[in-house]
Amino acid sequence: SRRRRSLVSIESLGSPTRGRADSSVMATPKAVEDVETEVDKFTLSAFIMTETKDLEMTILMNAMQLACKLIARAVRKAGVANLYGLHGSANASGDDVKKLDVLSNDIMINALRNSGMCALLVSEEEEEPIVIPEEIRGKYCLAFDPLDGSSNIDCNVSTGTIFSVYERKSTGEPGVEDILRPGTEMVAAGYCMYGSATDFVVTFGSGVHRFTLDDSVGEFVHFGEMKFPAKNKTIYSCNEGNFALWDDAIQKATEQFKAGPKPYSARYVGSMVSDVHRTILYGGVFYYPADKKSTKGKLRILYEGFPMALITEQAGGVADTGMFKGKLGRIMDVIPENIHDRCPIIMGCQRDVEKVLAFYN
Repeated sequence: SRRRRSLVSIESLGSPTRGRADSSVMATPKAVEDVETEVDKFTLSAFIMTETKDLEMTILMNAMQLACKLIARAVRKAGVANLYGLHGSANASGDDVKKLDVLSNDIMINALRNSGMCALLVSEEEEEPIVIPEEIRGKYCLAFDPLDGSSNIDCNVSTGTIFSVYERKSTGEPGVEDILRPGTEMVAAGYCMYGSATDFVVTFGSGVHRFTLDDSVGEFVHFGEMKFPAKNKTIYSCNEGNFALWDDAIQKATEQFKAGPKPYSARYVGSMVSDVHRTILYGGVFYYPADKKSTKGKLRILYEGFPMALITEQAGGVADTGMFKGKLGRIMDVIPENIHDRCPIIMGCQRDVEKVLAFYN
């Protein structure tokens, strides 16, 4: 009978002698869980120690990856743990704060402070910089967005954490002068994306590397070097709802992307981590320019613009401000005026960034 045949086929999944078709079924789980091939997995900690030969940086990144694992867990449990919705406050930039914003911020601050490697912390959620007590103070100054794209949390869209790392210059009490410096002085930058998988992407100024969280062992495992593809896809990514507020150059570039017999595809998530991650992997351009309402743009320099610009450049792309303070310029050369300062952003493959900038000439 049909019922008996289904029972036999189910039983046969556990038997290696039931025929060729059943053997192929067994091949997939074996490939996924073949522990014999896992003895030489290159973890994030091992990679950083090998890449930098810097014990302090390795300890710092261990604290960062711990924070990202805890945030990833909170994001995945948000619904059952009643973490959706607004917290009822606003952050230093005036944005409404979600419950997960507050939790993610606390996780980041605690992990980094307790690492003993930090001197100064700047968070999107904190109005003032956090000075680490002298007895547990280290040499690094970090700026971070604990949960980028948190407006998307309630509809289960990818979010992320973004960070930049500087070495302090001061010898006394650390202050904002230790971090209000151009992006060219960063020693590391990265982001962690919480999506269908949890990816940790980092650069120390020599290439970009991608790690994926293996939940079965609780470690970020090296996925490979990350760079723009040899043949970039034709994708433009922007909040086109602001079109009427943009300058002529940005409007004309956007119209060009949509024109012709083979127009570009439009892709916009509204989470910078997701949009930049896709742009690097597939090619194309992501831009959030200045406009009549936000003359400096909306993205923050220290913990959005700088880290993503360094990653984009190290992956083989271009990161520019567009027209900003009367001139075009590289994002990495901007000098922030305050810890929550903003700048416009145009980043992606060289082909498409140059198409946008050409309209300013």
